[in-house]
Amino acid sequence: MKLMITGGGGFVGARLARTLLKRGTLAGERIDRLVLTDIAPPPVDLLADARVEARTGPLLAQTEALREEPFDGVFHLASAVSGECELDFDLGLRSNLDSTRALLDAIRANVNAGGKVPRVVFSSSVAVFGPDPAVPLPKIVADDTLPAPQTSYGTQKLMCEHLIADYTRKRYVDGRAARLMTVTVRPGRPNGAASSFFSGIIREPLAGVESVCPVSPDVSHPVSSPSRTVDGLIAVYEASRDAFCGRTALNLPALNVRVSDMLDALEKVAGPAVRARVRFERDERIAGIVANWPSGASAARAARLGLHPHENFADIVQQYIDDCAALPNASETLKGMS
Repeated sequence: MKLMITGGGGFVGARLARTLLKRGTLAGERIDRLVLTDIAPPPVDLLADARVEARTGPLLAQTEALREEPFDGVFHLASAVSGECELDFDLGLRSNLDSTRALLDAIRANVNAGGKVPRVVFSSSVAVFGPDPAVPLPKIVADDTLPAPQTSYGTQKLMCEHLIADYTRKRYVDGRAARLMTVTVRPGRPNGAASSFFSGIIREPLAGVESVCPVSPDVSHPVSSPSRTVDGLIAVYEASRDAFCGRTALNLPALNVRVSDMLDALEKVAGPAVRARVRFERDERIAGIVANWPSGASAARAARLGLHPHENFADIVQQYIDDCAALPNASETLKGMS
């Protein structure tokens, strides 16, 4: 089978690619070709695999050529992140909404020419939920909570959910939208996401660097580990149409934690000196965005697919440490523990 991962050079996309290549199969079919598209090349270990083809550049610039190229499946992960979308409205529309529409239309053109209807998994976000005077935001958002996004990023993700659903209704794709929780702990440098600090308050202290938390310790939010996120995307792809249960998006599993819980877990795993490297300095822009996000989420439909979150955040911290320990630069990423 031939697959494509948009955003395949990013953290989640690259981890998904590694997992798929290691498995060798998806939905009972052998993976022969894996096309990774992103604005930057994928990591060198993926480029070294003969099954991988990398295509570099904006997705929007690549979609015209995709009209004549069939795929068995697509994981559509590419997007501009939340903070970027708030600062640059046109960037968000172009990278999120326009690119998704162009990708779906390329697939539609191929199907109309006699090609196979591919299975498409779209990575939506918990950011589709938010408070509205007409739709109060519950403490825990469920699969069937009415979305009312309060950011451009969340709005664009919700619009793409509906596009995926309608192209599925028209049988141009077999589409499934999965709402990702905030993925933590992400390695590397902070990105433009408003949620970036959820990784930074763990990653930087472990590396021996001070981290600034822009929100109060009692802020609660649904998070997920990288491994459970990838497991969720694969399970959503492999689910039958009936098992996915409809065309609307589902929530991936969440561990609902407060910032203080995260720091307690960091201290439990790595010690008080590491925790002490986190200081609180409120950023009104970030705090304002986060205040309009859910404090927790449930995932009943995902549970029926056999998906569950970690039981505690300490396990997520330990997973990050174990991942880093296996890398050549472990002495740098974990030097704060020495």
